[in-house]
Amino acid sequence: MQHPVIFTLAGDHGVVVEGVSAFPQVVTAQMVENFARGGAAVNVLARWAGAEVIVADLGVVGPLTSRFGLRAVPIAPGTRNMARGPAMTRDEALAAVAAGASLVDTERAAGLGLAGLGEMGIGNTTAASAMTAALTGVPVDEVTGPGTGVDEAGRLRKAAVISRALEVSRPDPADPLDVLTEVGGLEIAGLVGVTLAAAAARIPVVVDGFISGGAALAAVRLAPGVRAYLLASHRSAEPGHRYVLEALGLSPYLDLGLRLGEGPGAALCIGLARSAIALLTEMAAFASAGVCGASAPSGGLGT
Repeated sequence: MQHPVIFTLAGDHGVVVEGVSAFPQVVTAQMVENFARGGAAVNVLARWAGAEVIVADLGVVGPLTSRFGLRAVPIAPGTRNMARGPAMTRDEALAAVAAGASLVDTERAAGLGLAGLGEMGIGNTTAASAMTAALTGVPVDEVTGPGTGVDEAGRLRKAAVISRALEVSRPDPADPLDVLTEVGGLEIAGLVGVTLAAAAARIPVVVDGFISGGAALAAVRLAPGVRAYLLASHRSAEPGHRYVLEALGLSPYLDLGLRLGEGPGAALCIGLARSAIALLTEMAAFASAGVCGASAPSGGLGT
């Protein structure tokens, strides 16, 4: 557990023009600045868990006036509207994957021992739902939730936009990079890179929620050996997360109804991991504590 890091990657989504989110796109930049200042939920919980948060801009549209420790690796000014065509080019998707991997490589030099996944991007539950439908074959309506809090009419509109995007681009489920290109996000592709690079270095990866789970699923489809390095921190309130976890064959450690993707579930799971290690290394065994073991059955009545 030396040097656990939560990688919170950010990017904007062109599909927000279709009215899929309850919040305007500028909120992405505002939240990224809050992360960089250390004022978000993931920052608070990471400090409690003894983890570092690395915030990286892979494609935020809004201006970022407060840099602090923000890692700037912009690939493009957000994705394009996936309801009208590919969200990005294949080269952009590959560049985002490489950018995520490079963040891990940098932290490995500082002794990275565990990687957590987090993200920020208004509209990214739409991208994650589209990716989940494409990679699992589950109907769009079943994987589409309220995201930032849209009402039922908004959820149905969001599902219709996702269905249109899948019809327009027809992403190939056998090619996870194509799925990322057609309906994914820059920050999601970056998390694929984080996952692949960490697993390649035999570093465990704590998956946060639905969007992070979509990235982890794409990474496993690209390299099945990655699956052995994944820990599911929690079960998101988003309905599509259930199908992502089933596809990954993972059981979440927490089920708290969280719907905040920036990485708080990963931070809580890092705290659980620290607790488990403390119990394993510090708790007295029965013999050393002078506690009697279980009695052997003696047979007869009353046993």
